[in-house]
This record gives sequence, structure tokens and C-alpha cells, in this order.
Amino acid sequence: MRLIFALIIICLLTACAGPKYTVDDGRKVNEELLGHIRTYGLGEKIIRPAIVRSAALQDPQCDTQWELPFSVATSYDANEDDRVAWVRGLGVDERLTVVGTSPDSPLQLGDKIDQIGGFNLKNTEKMLLLLADQRDSGYPFEVKLATKKSVKIKHFKVCRGYTRLAPPNRPKTQDYHWLLSIHPLEVARANLSDDEALWMVLWTQGVSEEGGARMKTYHYATEVAGTMFNLFTISSGIKGAALAADAAANVVKKTATGIASNVLLDYATTAVHKLSQQEVMDAMQRAAANRRSLSGVAWMASTIFEKADAWAYKALEKLKANPMAGFSLHQKLVERNSTANSMIFDPERLKALNNIAGEHGRGEEVVAILQGIKPENFQIELGEMPLATATNTFSYDDMSDATSSAQPFAHGLIDGMLNMPISSAPSK
Repeated sequence: MRLIFALIIICLLTACAGPKYTVDDGRKVNEELLGHIRTYGLGEKIIRPAIVRSAALQDPQCDTQWELPFSVATSYDANEDDRVAWVRGLGVDERLTVVGTSPDSPLQLGDKIDQIGGFNLKNTEKMLLLLADQRDSGYPFEVKLATKKSVKIKHFKVCRGYTRLAPPNRPKTQDYHWLLSIHPLEVARANLSDDEALWMVLWTQGVSEEGGARMKTYHYATEVAGTMFNLFTISSGIKGAALAADAAANVVKKTATGIASNVLLDYATTAVHKLSQQEVMDAMQRAAANRRSLSGVAWMASTIFEKADAWAYKALEKLKANPMAGFSLHQKLVERNSTANSMIFDPERLKALNNIAGEHGRGEEVVAILQGIKPENFQIELGEMPLATATNTFSYDDMSDATSSAQPFAHGLIDGMLNMPISSAPSK
């Protein structure tokens, strides 16, 4: 009897000594955050397969980056209520939890990563760094799951330009950079088709390929290695991204100019009727204002959005996907009044891409997708309405000093994160 009692005590002590992870205890949580977490999860599930599809492009002219067939998230260092929201909304706790996979991923949704390359660190954000380092090493590596199962991970190359979603606690965050772009969650809420998700990924890569030289010039003083950039590029440095977004918001308060202020309103309603031409034009003007409001490296990226559109269109054709996906995603965003993102076209972009579609004999398809409204009709109205992107021209004379330490986020969220120091390499 004493032996049995002793064994029970030992078992209890062992359980108490082990790590405790958040569970959903039914408490009230922030419903808005909960909704954003679920949207983030839906986005990761559709974007990760698209990233894998983009690898088949194998464009020899592309600069490349390594990617993984899965993405992870963690609630590490979030407050207690928010950790419960993460568990309830996406099954994510303090551990690295798989939230997005490709069809051939060796990891499955909900898997918890316990070790990476033999390392098990209490600080999950350092585990994110370790995962990024292993990803970029160029060699396969092993992870051990909470189930004690070991899995070999093989990464793959894609054209440079990581596609990432805004963190759920900062859902409107957007930034565009030659290394990665952050898209606001309102894009993920548009119920993306597989080809629309692929358009989003290819467009992001197109921004890098078509605008990298300009952005690198603007970015001349920043070093990439050994920075928080590594933390965010695996898509799940949510805590770091949110902190950086807060800091950036306090520094960069640039707003759109050259357009009436009322077009900048964030409309929450969803279209339930066929939109009039004027309603569509208003939405596209808001998209133009959003583009004009970008600052830093993202502002420079915005000067080549038309080229990124063309690059993505041609890449979709090469991959035997539907090149009309950019138009259909644009239409979904117009109908949802989701205009604070780069996936909805302003009149200039629509005209340029429509010209390409017309050259490929797809002009009628474009009109059908746009619910019968011809893109050229918008050009007639432009003579009577100032366009927010009309003065969005590039000039080296407009560049400010990238070495300024007084305003670390003056050149954008991503650029600022590149300069944020992190701790040294992890140890076992």
C-alpha cells in the first residue's frame, strides 16, 4: 500500500514539474481578436499550398528564398485571455503549432513542435528563430513533435518575396518590401480560391523581382543577417510583429493626399446588391488613396505595382493557372468594400492589367468578372476626379537618410524590424 501511495505521489510530482500549456477554460475572450485569429488560420491554410505551387515556376531569372511546406503560430508571451483565444480560435498554445500546410507536408494541422534539430528551448520565439535558421541552411533537418514522433523536413526554393499575413492583434498591418510583404487580414476574409491565393503569392514575388533594385537602393544602410527579420519571415513572429507595428504607428503617420478625405473611410458593410459604376469607382479611389498613403520602402514598392501585376499575370499563365485570378480577387474585395490593401486595383492598375488581358484575347472575360462594367469606363471619370496615385512617382531626391536612428520605423515596419537586434544563437 505504501509503495502504491509513493508511486502516486511521484506521478503527481512529475506531472506538476512538466510544462503547462493553455487550455480553453470557457472564459470570455476578446471576440474581435478571436475572429481575427480564425481569419488568420483560414488564410494560412489557403496561402501555404499556393506558396508550394509557386515553386514550380522555377524562373531562372529570379532571386530565390527558402520556404517550408508548413507554417506555424504560437501564443507565447501573450496575455492569459489572449492565449485562451488562440486555443479556442485555432488550437494554438505556447508551443509552435502548425496552422498551414501544403498537401505533401510531412506535418499536419495542429501538430505541436517540441524540438528542432535536437534543440528544445523554453522561449518559443527563439524556437521560431531556430526554425528560420534551419529553413535557410539549405539542408534537410528533423523536428520532434509533442507526440515524440520525429519528422524530416525538406524545404524548397521560391522566387524571392515571402507572402505573409498581418498578425491577428494588428489585422490592418500592411507593408511591401523586396524580402517580404505583409498583407492585411481583410484579404484573407475574401474567401480566396486556390488561384487567387496563388495570384497573391506571385504578385508578392513580382514586387520583389520588379522593384527590388529600387527598394535595395532605398534600403542601402540595413543589414539582414542576425536581425528580427528572421523571426518574422517564417510567418509566425506575431508578438514581434505586433510590437514593431505599435512602434511604427507612433512614428509614421503619413496619410493620403490629393483626394477627398471621405474616401479614406473604412466601410464595414458587405455589398448585397450589384454595385453601380460610381460605387465601384469610389472603392477604387479608396484603393488609390491607400496606395498613396504607403511610406518608406512600401511607398517605393507602390511605384511598381503595375509591373508586379503584369509579372504575376504572366507567371499564372506559365503555371497553367487562371490568369484572371487577379481580376476576380479584385472584384471580391470591391464587393466587400475592402480597400486598404494591395490586392484591389486602383484605376491605373486596372487599366494596365486590362490592356494585357486584352492583348491575350481575354477582354470579354474581364468585363464579365467586373459584373459588366468595362474598365475603360473608369478612365472617362478620371478627368473629373483627382487620382490619389497621380503624384506617386519615384525620385531618388525624395529619399530620406536611411541611417537615421531617431526614427527606426521611418522607412516602414519591415525595414524597422530588420534593424531590431535579437539575442545570440540558442543553446540546448
